Amino acid sequence: MRKESKRSTVVPEHTVSRGDMLDRRTFIKRTTKGAAAVAASTAVGGMPWVTSAMAAVSQDTPDARAIAGAKALLGRRQVRQLTILEPSGSLGDIVPVAKEWTRLTGVEIKYIEVPLLEIAQRVLQEAVARTGAWDLALPASFALPDIAESGVVVDLTDLAQKYRPDDGVAGCQMLYPIANYYKGRLYGFGTDGDTYMMFYRKDLLEDAQEQTRFQQEHGYKLAIPETWEELDAQVKYFHRPDKNLYGGALFRSRGFIAWEWNIRFHGKGRWLFDDNMKPQINSEAGVKAAEEMLAITKYLDPGARSNGLFENFEAYGSGRSYCNIGWGGSQKYFWDPKKSKVYGKLAWGMAPGGKVNGKKFYAPYFNWGWNYVVNRYSRAPELAYLFAQFAYSPKMSTQAVRFRGGYFDPFRTCHYTDPVIREIYGDGFLAVHRQSMTHNFPDLYLKGHGEYWDVLDANLQSADVGKKTPKQALDETAAAWEKITNRVGREKQIAQWRFVKAHYPPELAKILA
Repeated sequence: MRKESKRSTVVPEHTVSRGDMLDRRTFIKRTTKGAAAVAASTAVGGMPWVTSAMAAVSQDTPDARAIAGAKALLGRRQVRQLTILEPSGSLGDIVPVAKEWTRLTGVEIKYIEVPLLEIAQRVLQEAVARTGAWDLALPASFALPDIAESGVVVDLTDLAQKYRPDDGVAGCQMLYPIANYYKGRLYGFGTDGDTYMMFYRKDLLEDAQEQTRFQQEHGYKLAIPETWEELDAQVKYFHRPDKNLYGGALFRSRGFIAWEWNIRFHGKGRWLFDDNMKPQINSEAGVKAAEEMLAITKYLDPGARSNGLFENFEAYGSGRSYCNIGWGGSQKYFWDPKKSKVYGKLAWGMAPGGKVNGKKFYAPYFNWGWNYVVNRYSRAPELAYLFAQFAYSPKMSTQAVRFRGGYFDPFRTCHYTDPVIREIYGDGFLAVHRQSMTHNFPDLYLKGHGEYWDVLDANLQSADVGKKTPKQALDETAAAWEKITNRVGREKQIAQWRFVKAHYPPELAKILA
């Protein structure tokens, strides 16, 4: 954050869960009962277990309760194998946890690997097939409403009250619990802190000659952007294709382009829907956000319109772009000197926001993440639940996040102090990541999320390649969104939209209209 503008920049103090989940306050109170006693009774070498998640734990921790529960179940049933449906690339995060589970319980873990962007579809297919071929799955958090509505996964609320996963365990709190819930009920365990963040070339940002030139051209200091207007100016400034340097590597490809627009739209100070679920996306603010976003495309890496996740990693890791947007998984790649030419040359920022009523604000956004869910047609759903609680626990989730080549990123407070995680991500990144995780605005956790987002994504890409104007793209999207809402049921969607809004960072919620 630039020193001269601290007073005018709104960064929410915290994210408050204000919905009526269960009610959620009651649920958390029940599932975290005794957390203080746990922290006090599990010191190892003079340090509480939450500051060293790999330390031995007492029998009253979430992972120990999961193991004890599994052993009790195994005494009554002869189930010796669980199968996980997992997105390709995540195996390295899961295997260390699975091996420990097998060592402690004797239950083997098998895997079915699915292409990254197809995992939710495969989960939903089970609602019809009812094969029980897998026991747990790891779909993205944004898919949880559709998956829950399909009836294919188990409502975990009662099991959580029984076994106490402890979201709020002292010293190792879950920073973004909303992604675990739908309509006030627990359906999944989020195991990945996918807050959307910005990456910048620190060597360029702090170069004295660049700073002087930028100040002369723009009238303000070259620093980490707080708004999209500032970021766009930097993208244009550093775009030097004749020197093999592009302004950015931001996504313009299908499956990704709508996420940037969503942040830019929030930066204009608007909600996606009004209180009656009427879309506001084709308002003047929405069109302006799209126009500004698409105007920047010509300053991006040539692969921006086609690059998927891993191609984006490689493009930015080559060192040929000034800035990029991504997640902790991106950082793992960029911070690996064996793969990346930008290692040691990065600065980080929360997703830019905007300026409303003279005040600047950031708009960090949680737009992915992976959630353990349990198949309703599993032969052993309670045992599968216990594996999910085990994997989600402070101790075991730390093992998962430690895998350098994986997807799972910090999502509990204790992850940020773990020495291995600090080495993998770097302290500079982790400081911004934790701040961003604390101030996230949530994704569109509504039934039909995939439909809403797919039509927005497709229309924005059509506009990006000139097939539609931004106004036409958003008008068509708004019309399609109305049809989706009417088909799903407007009153039901209004109720869930009210719940989602209640979980926005309070200071951001005050800005949006």
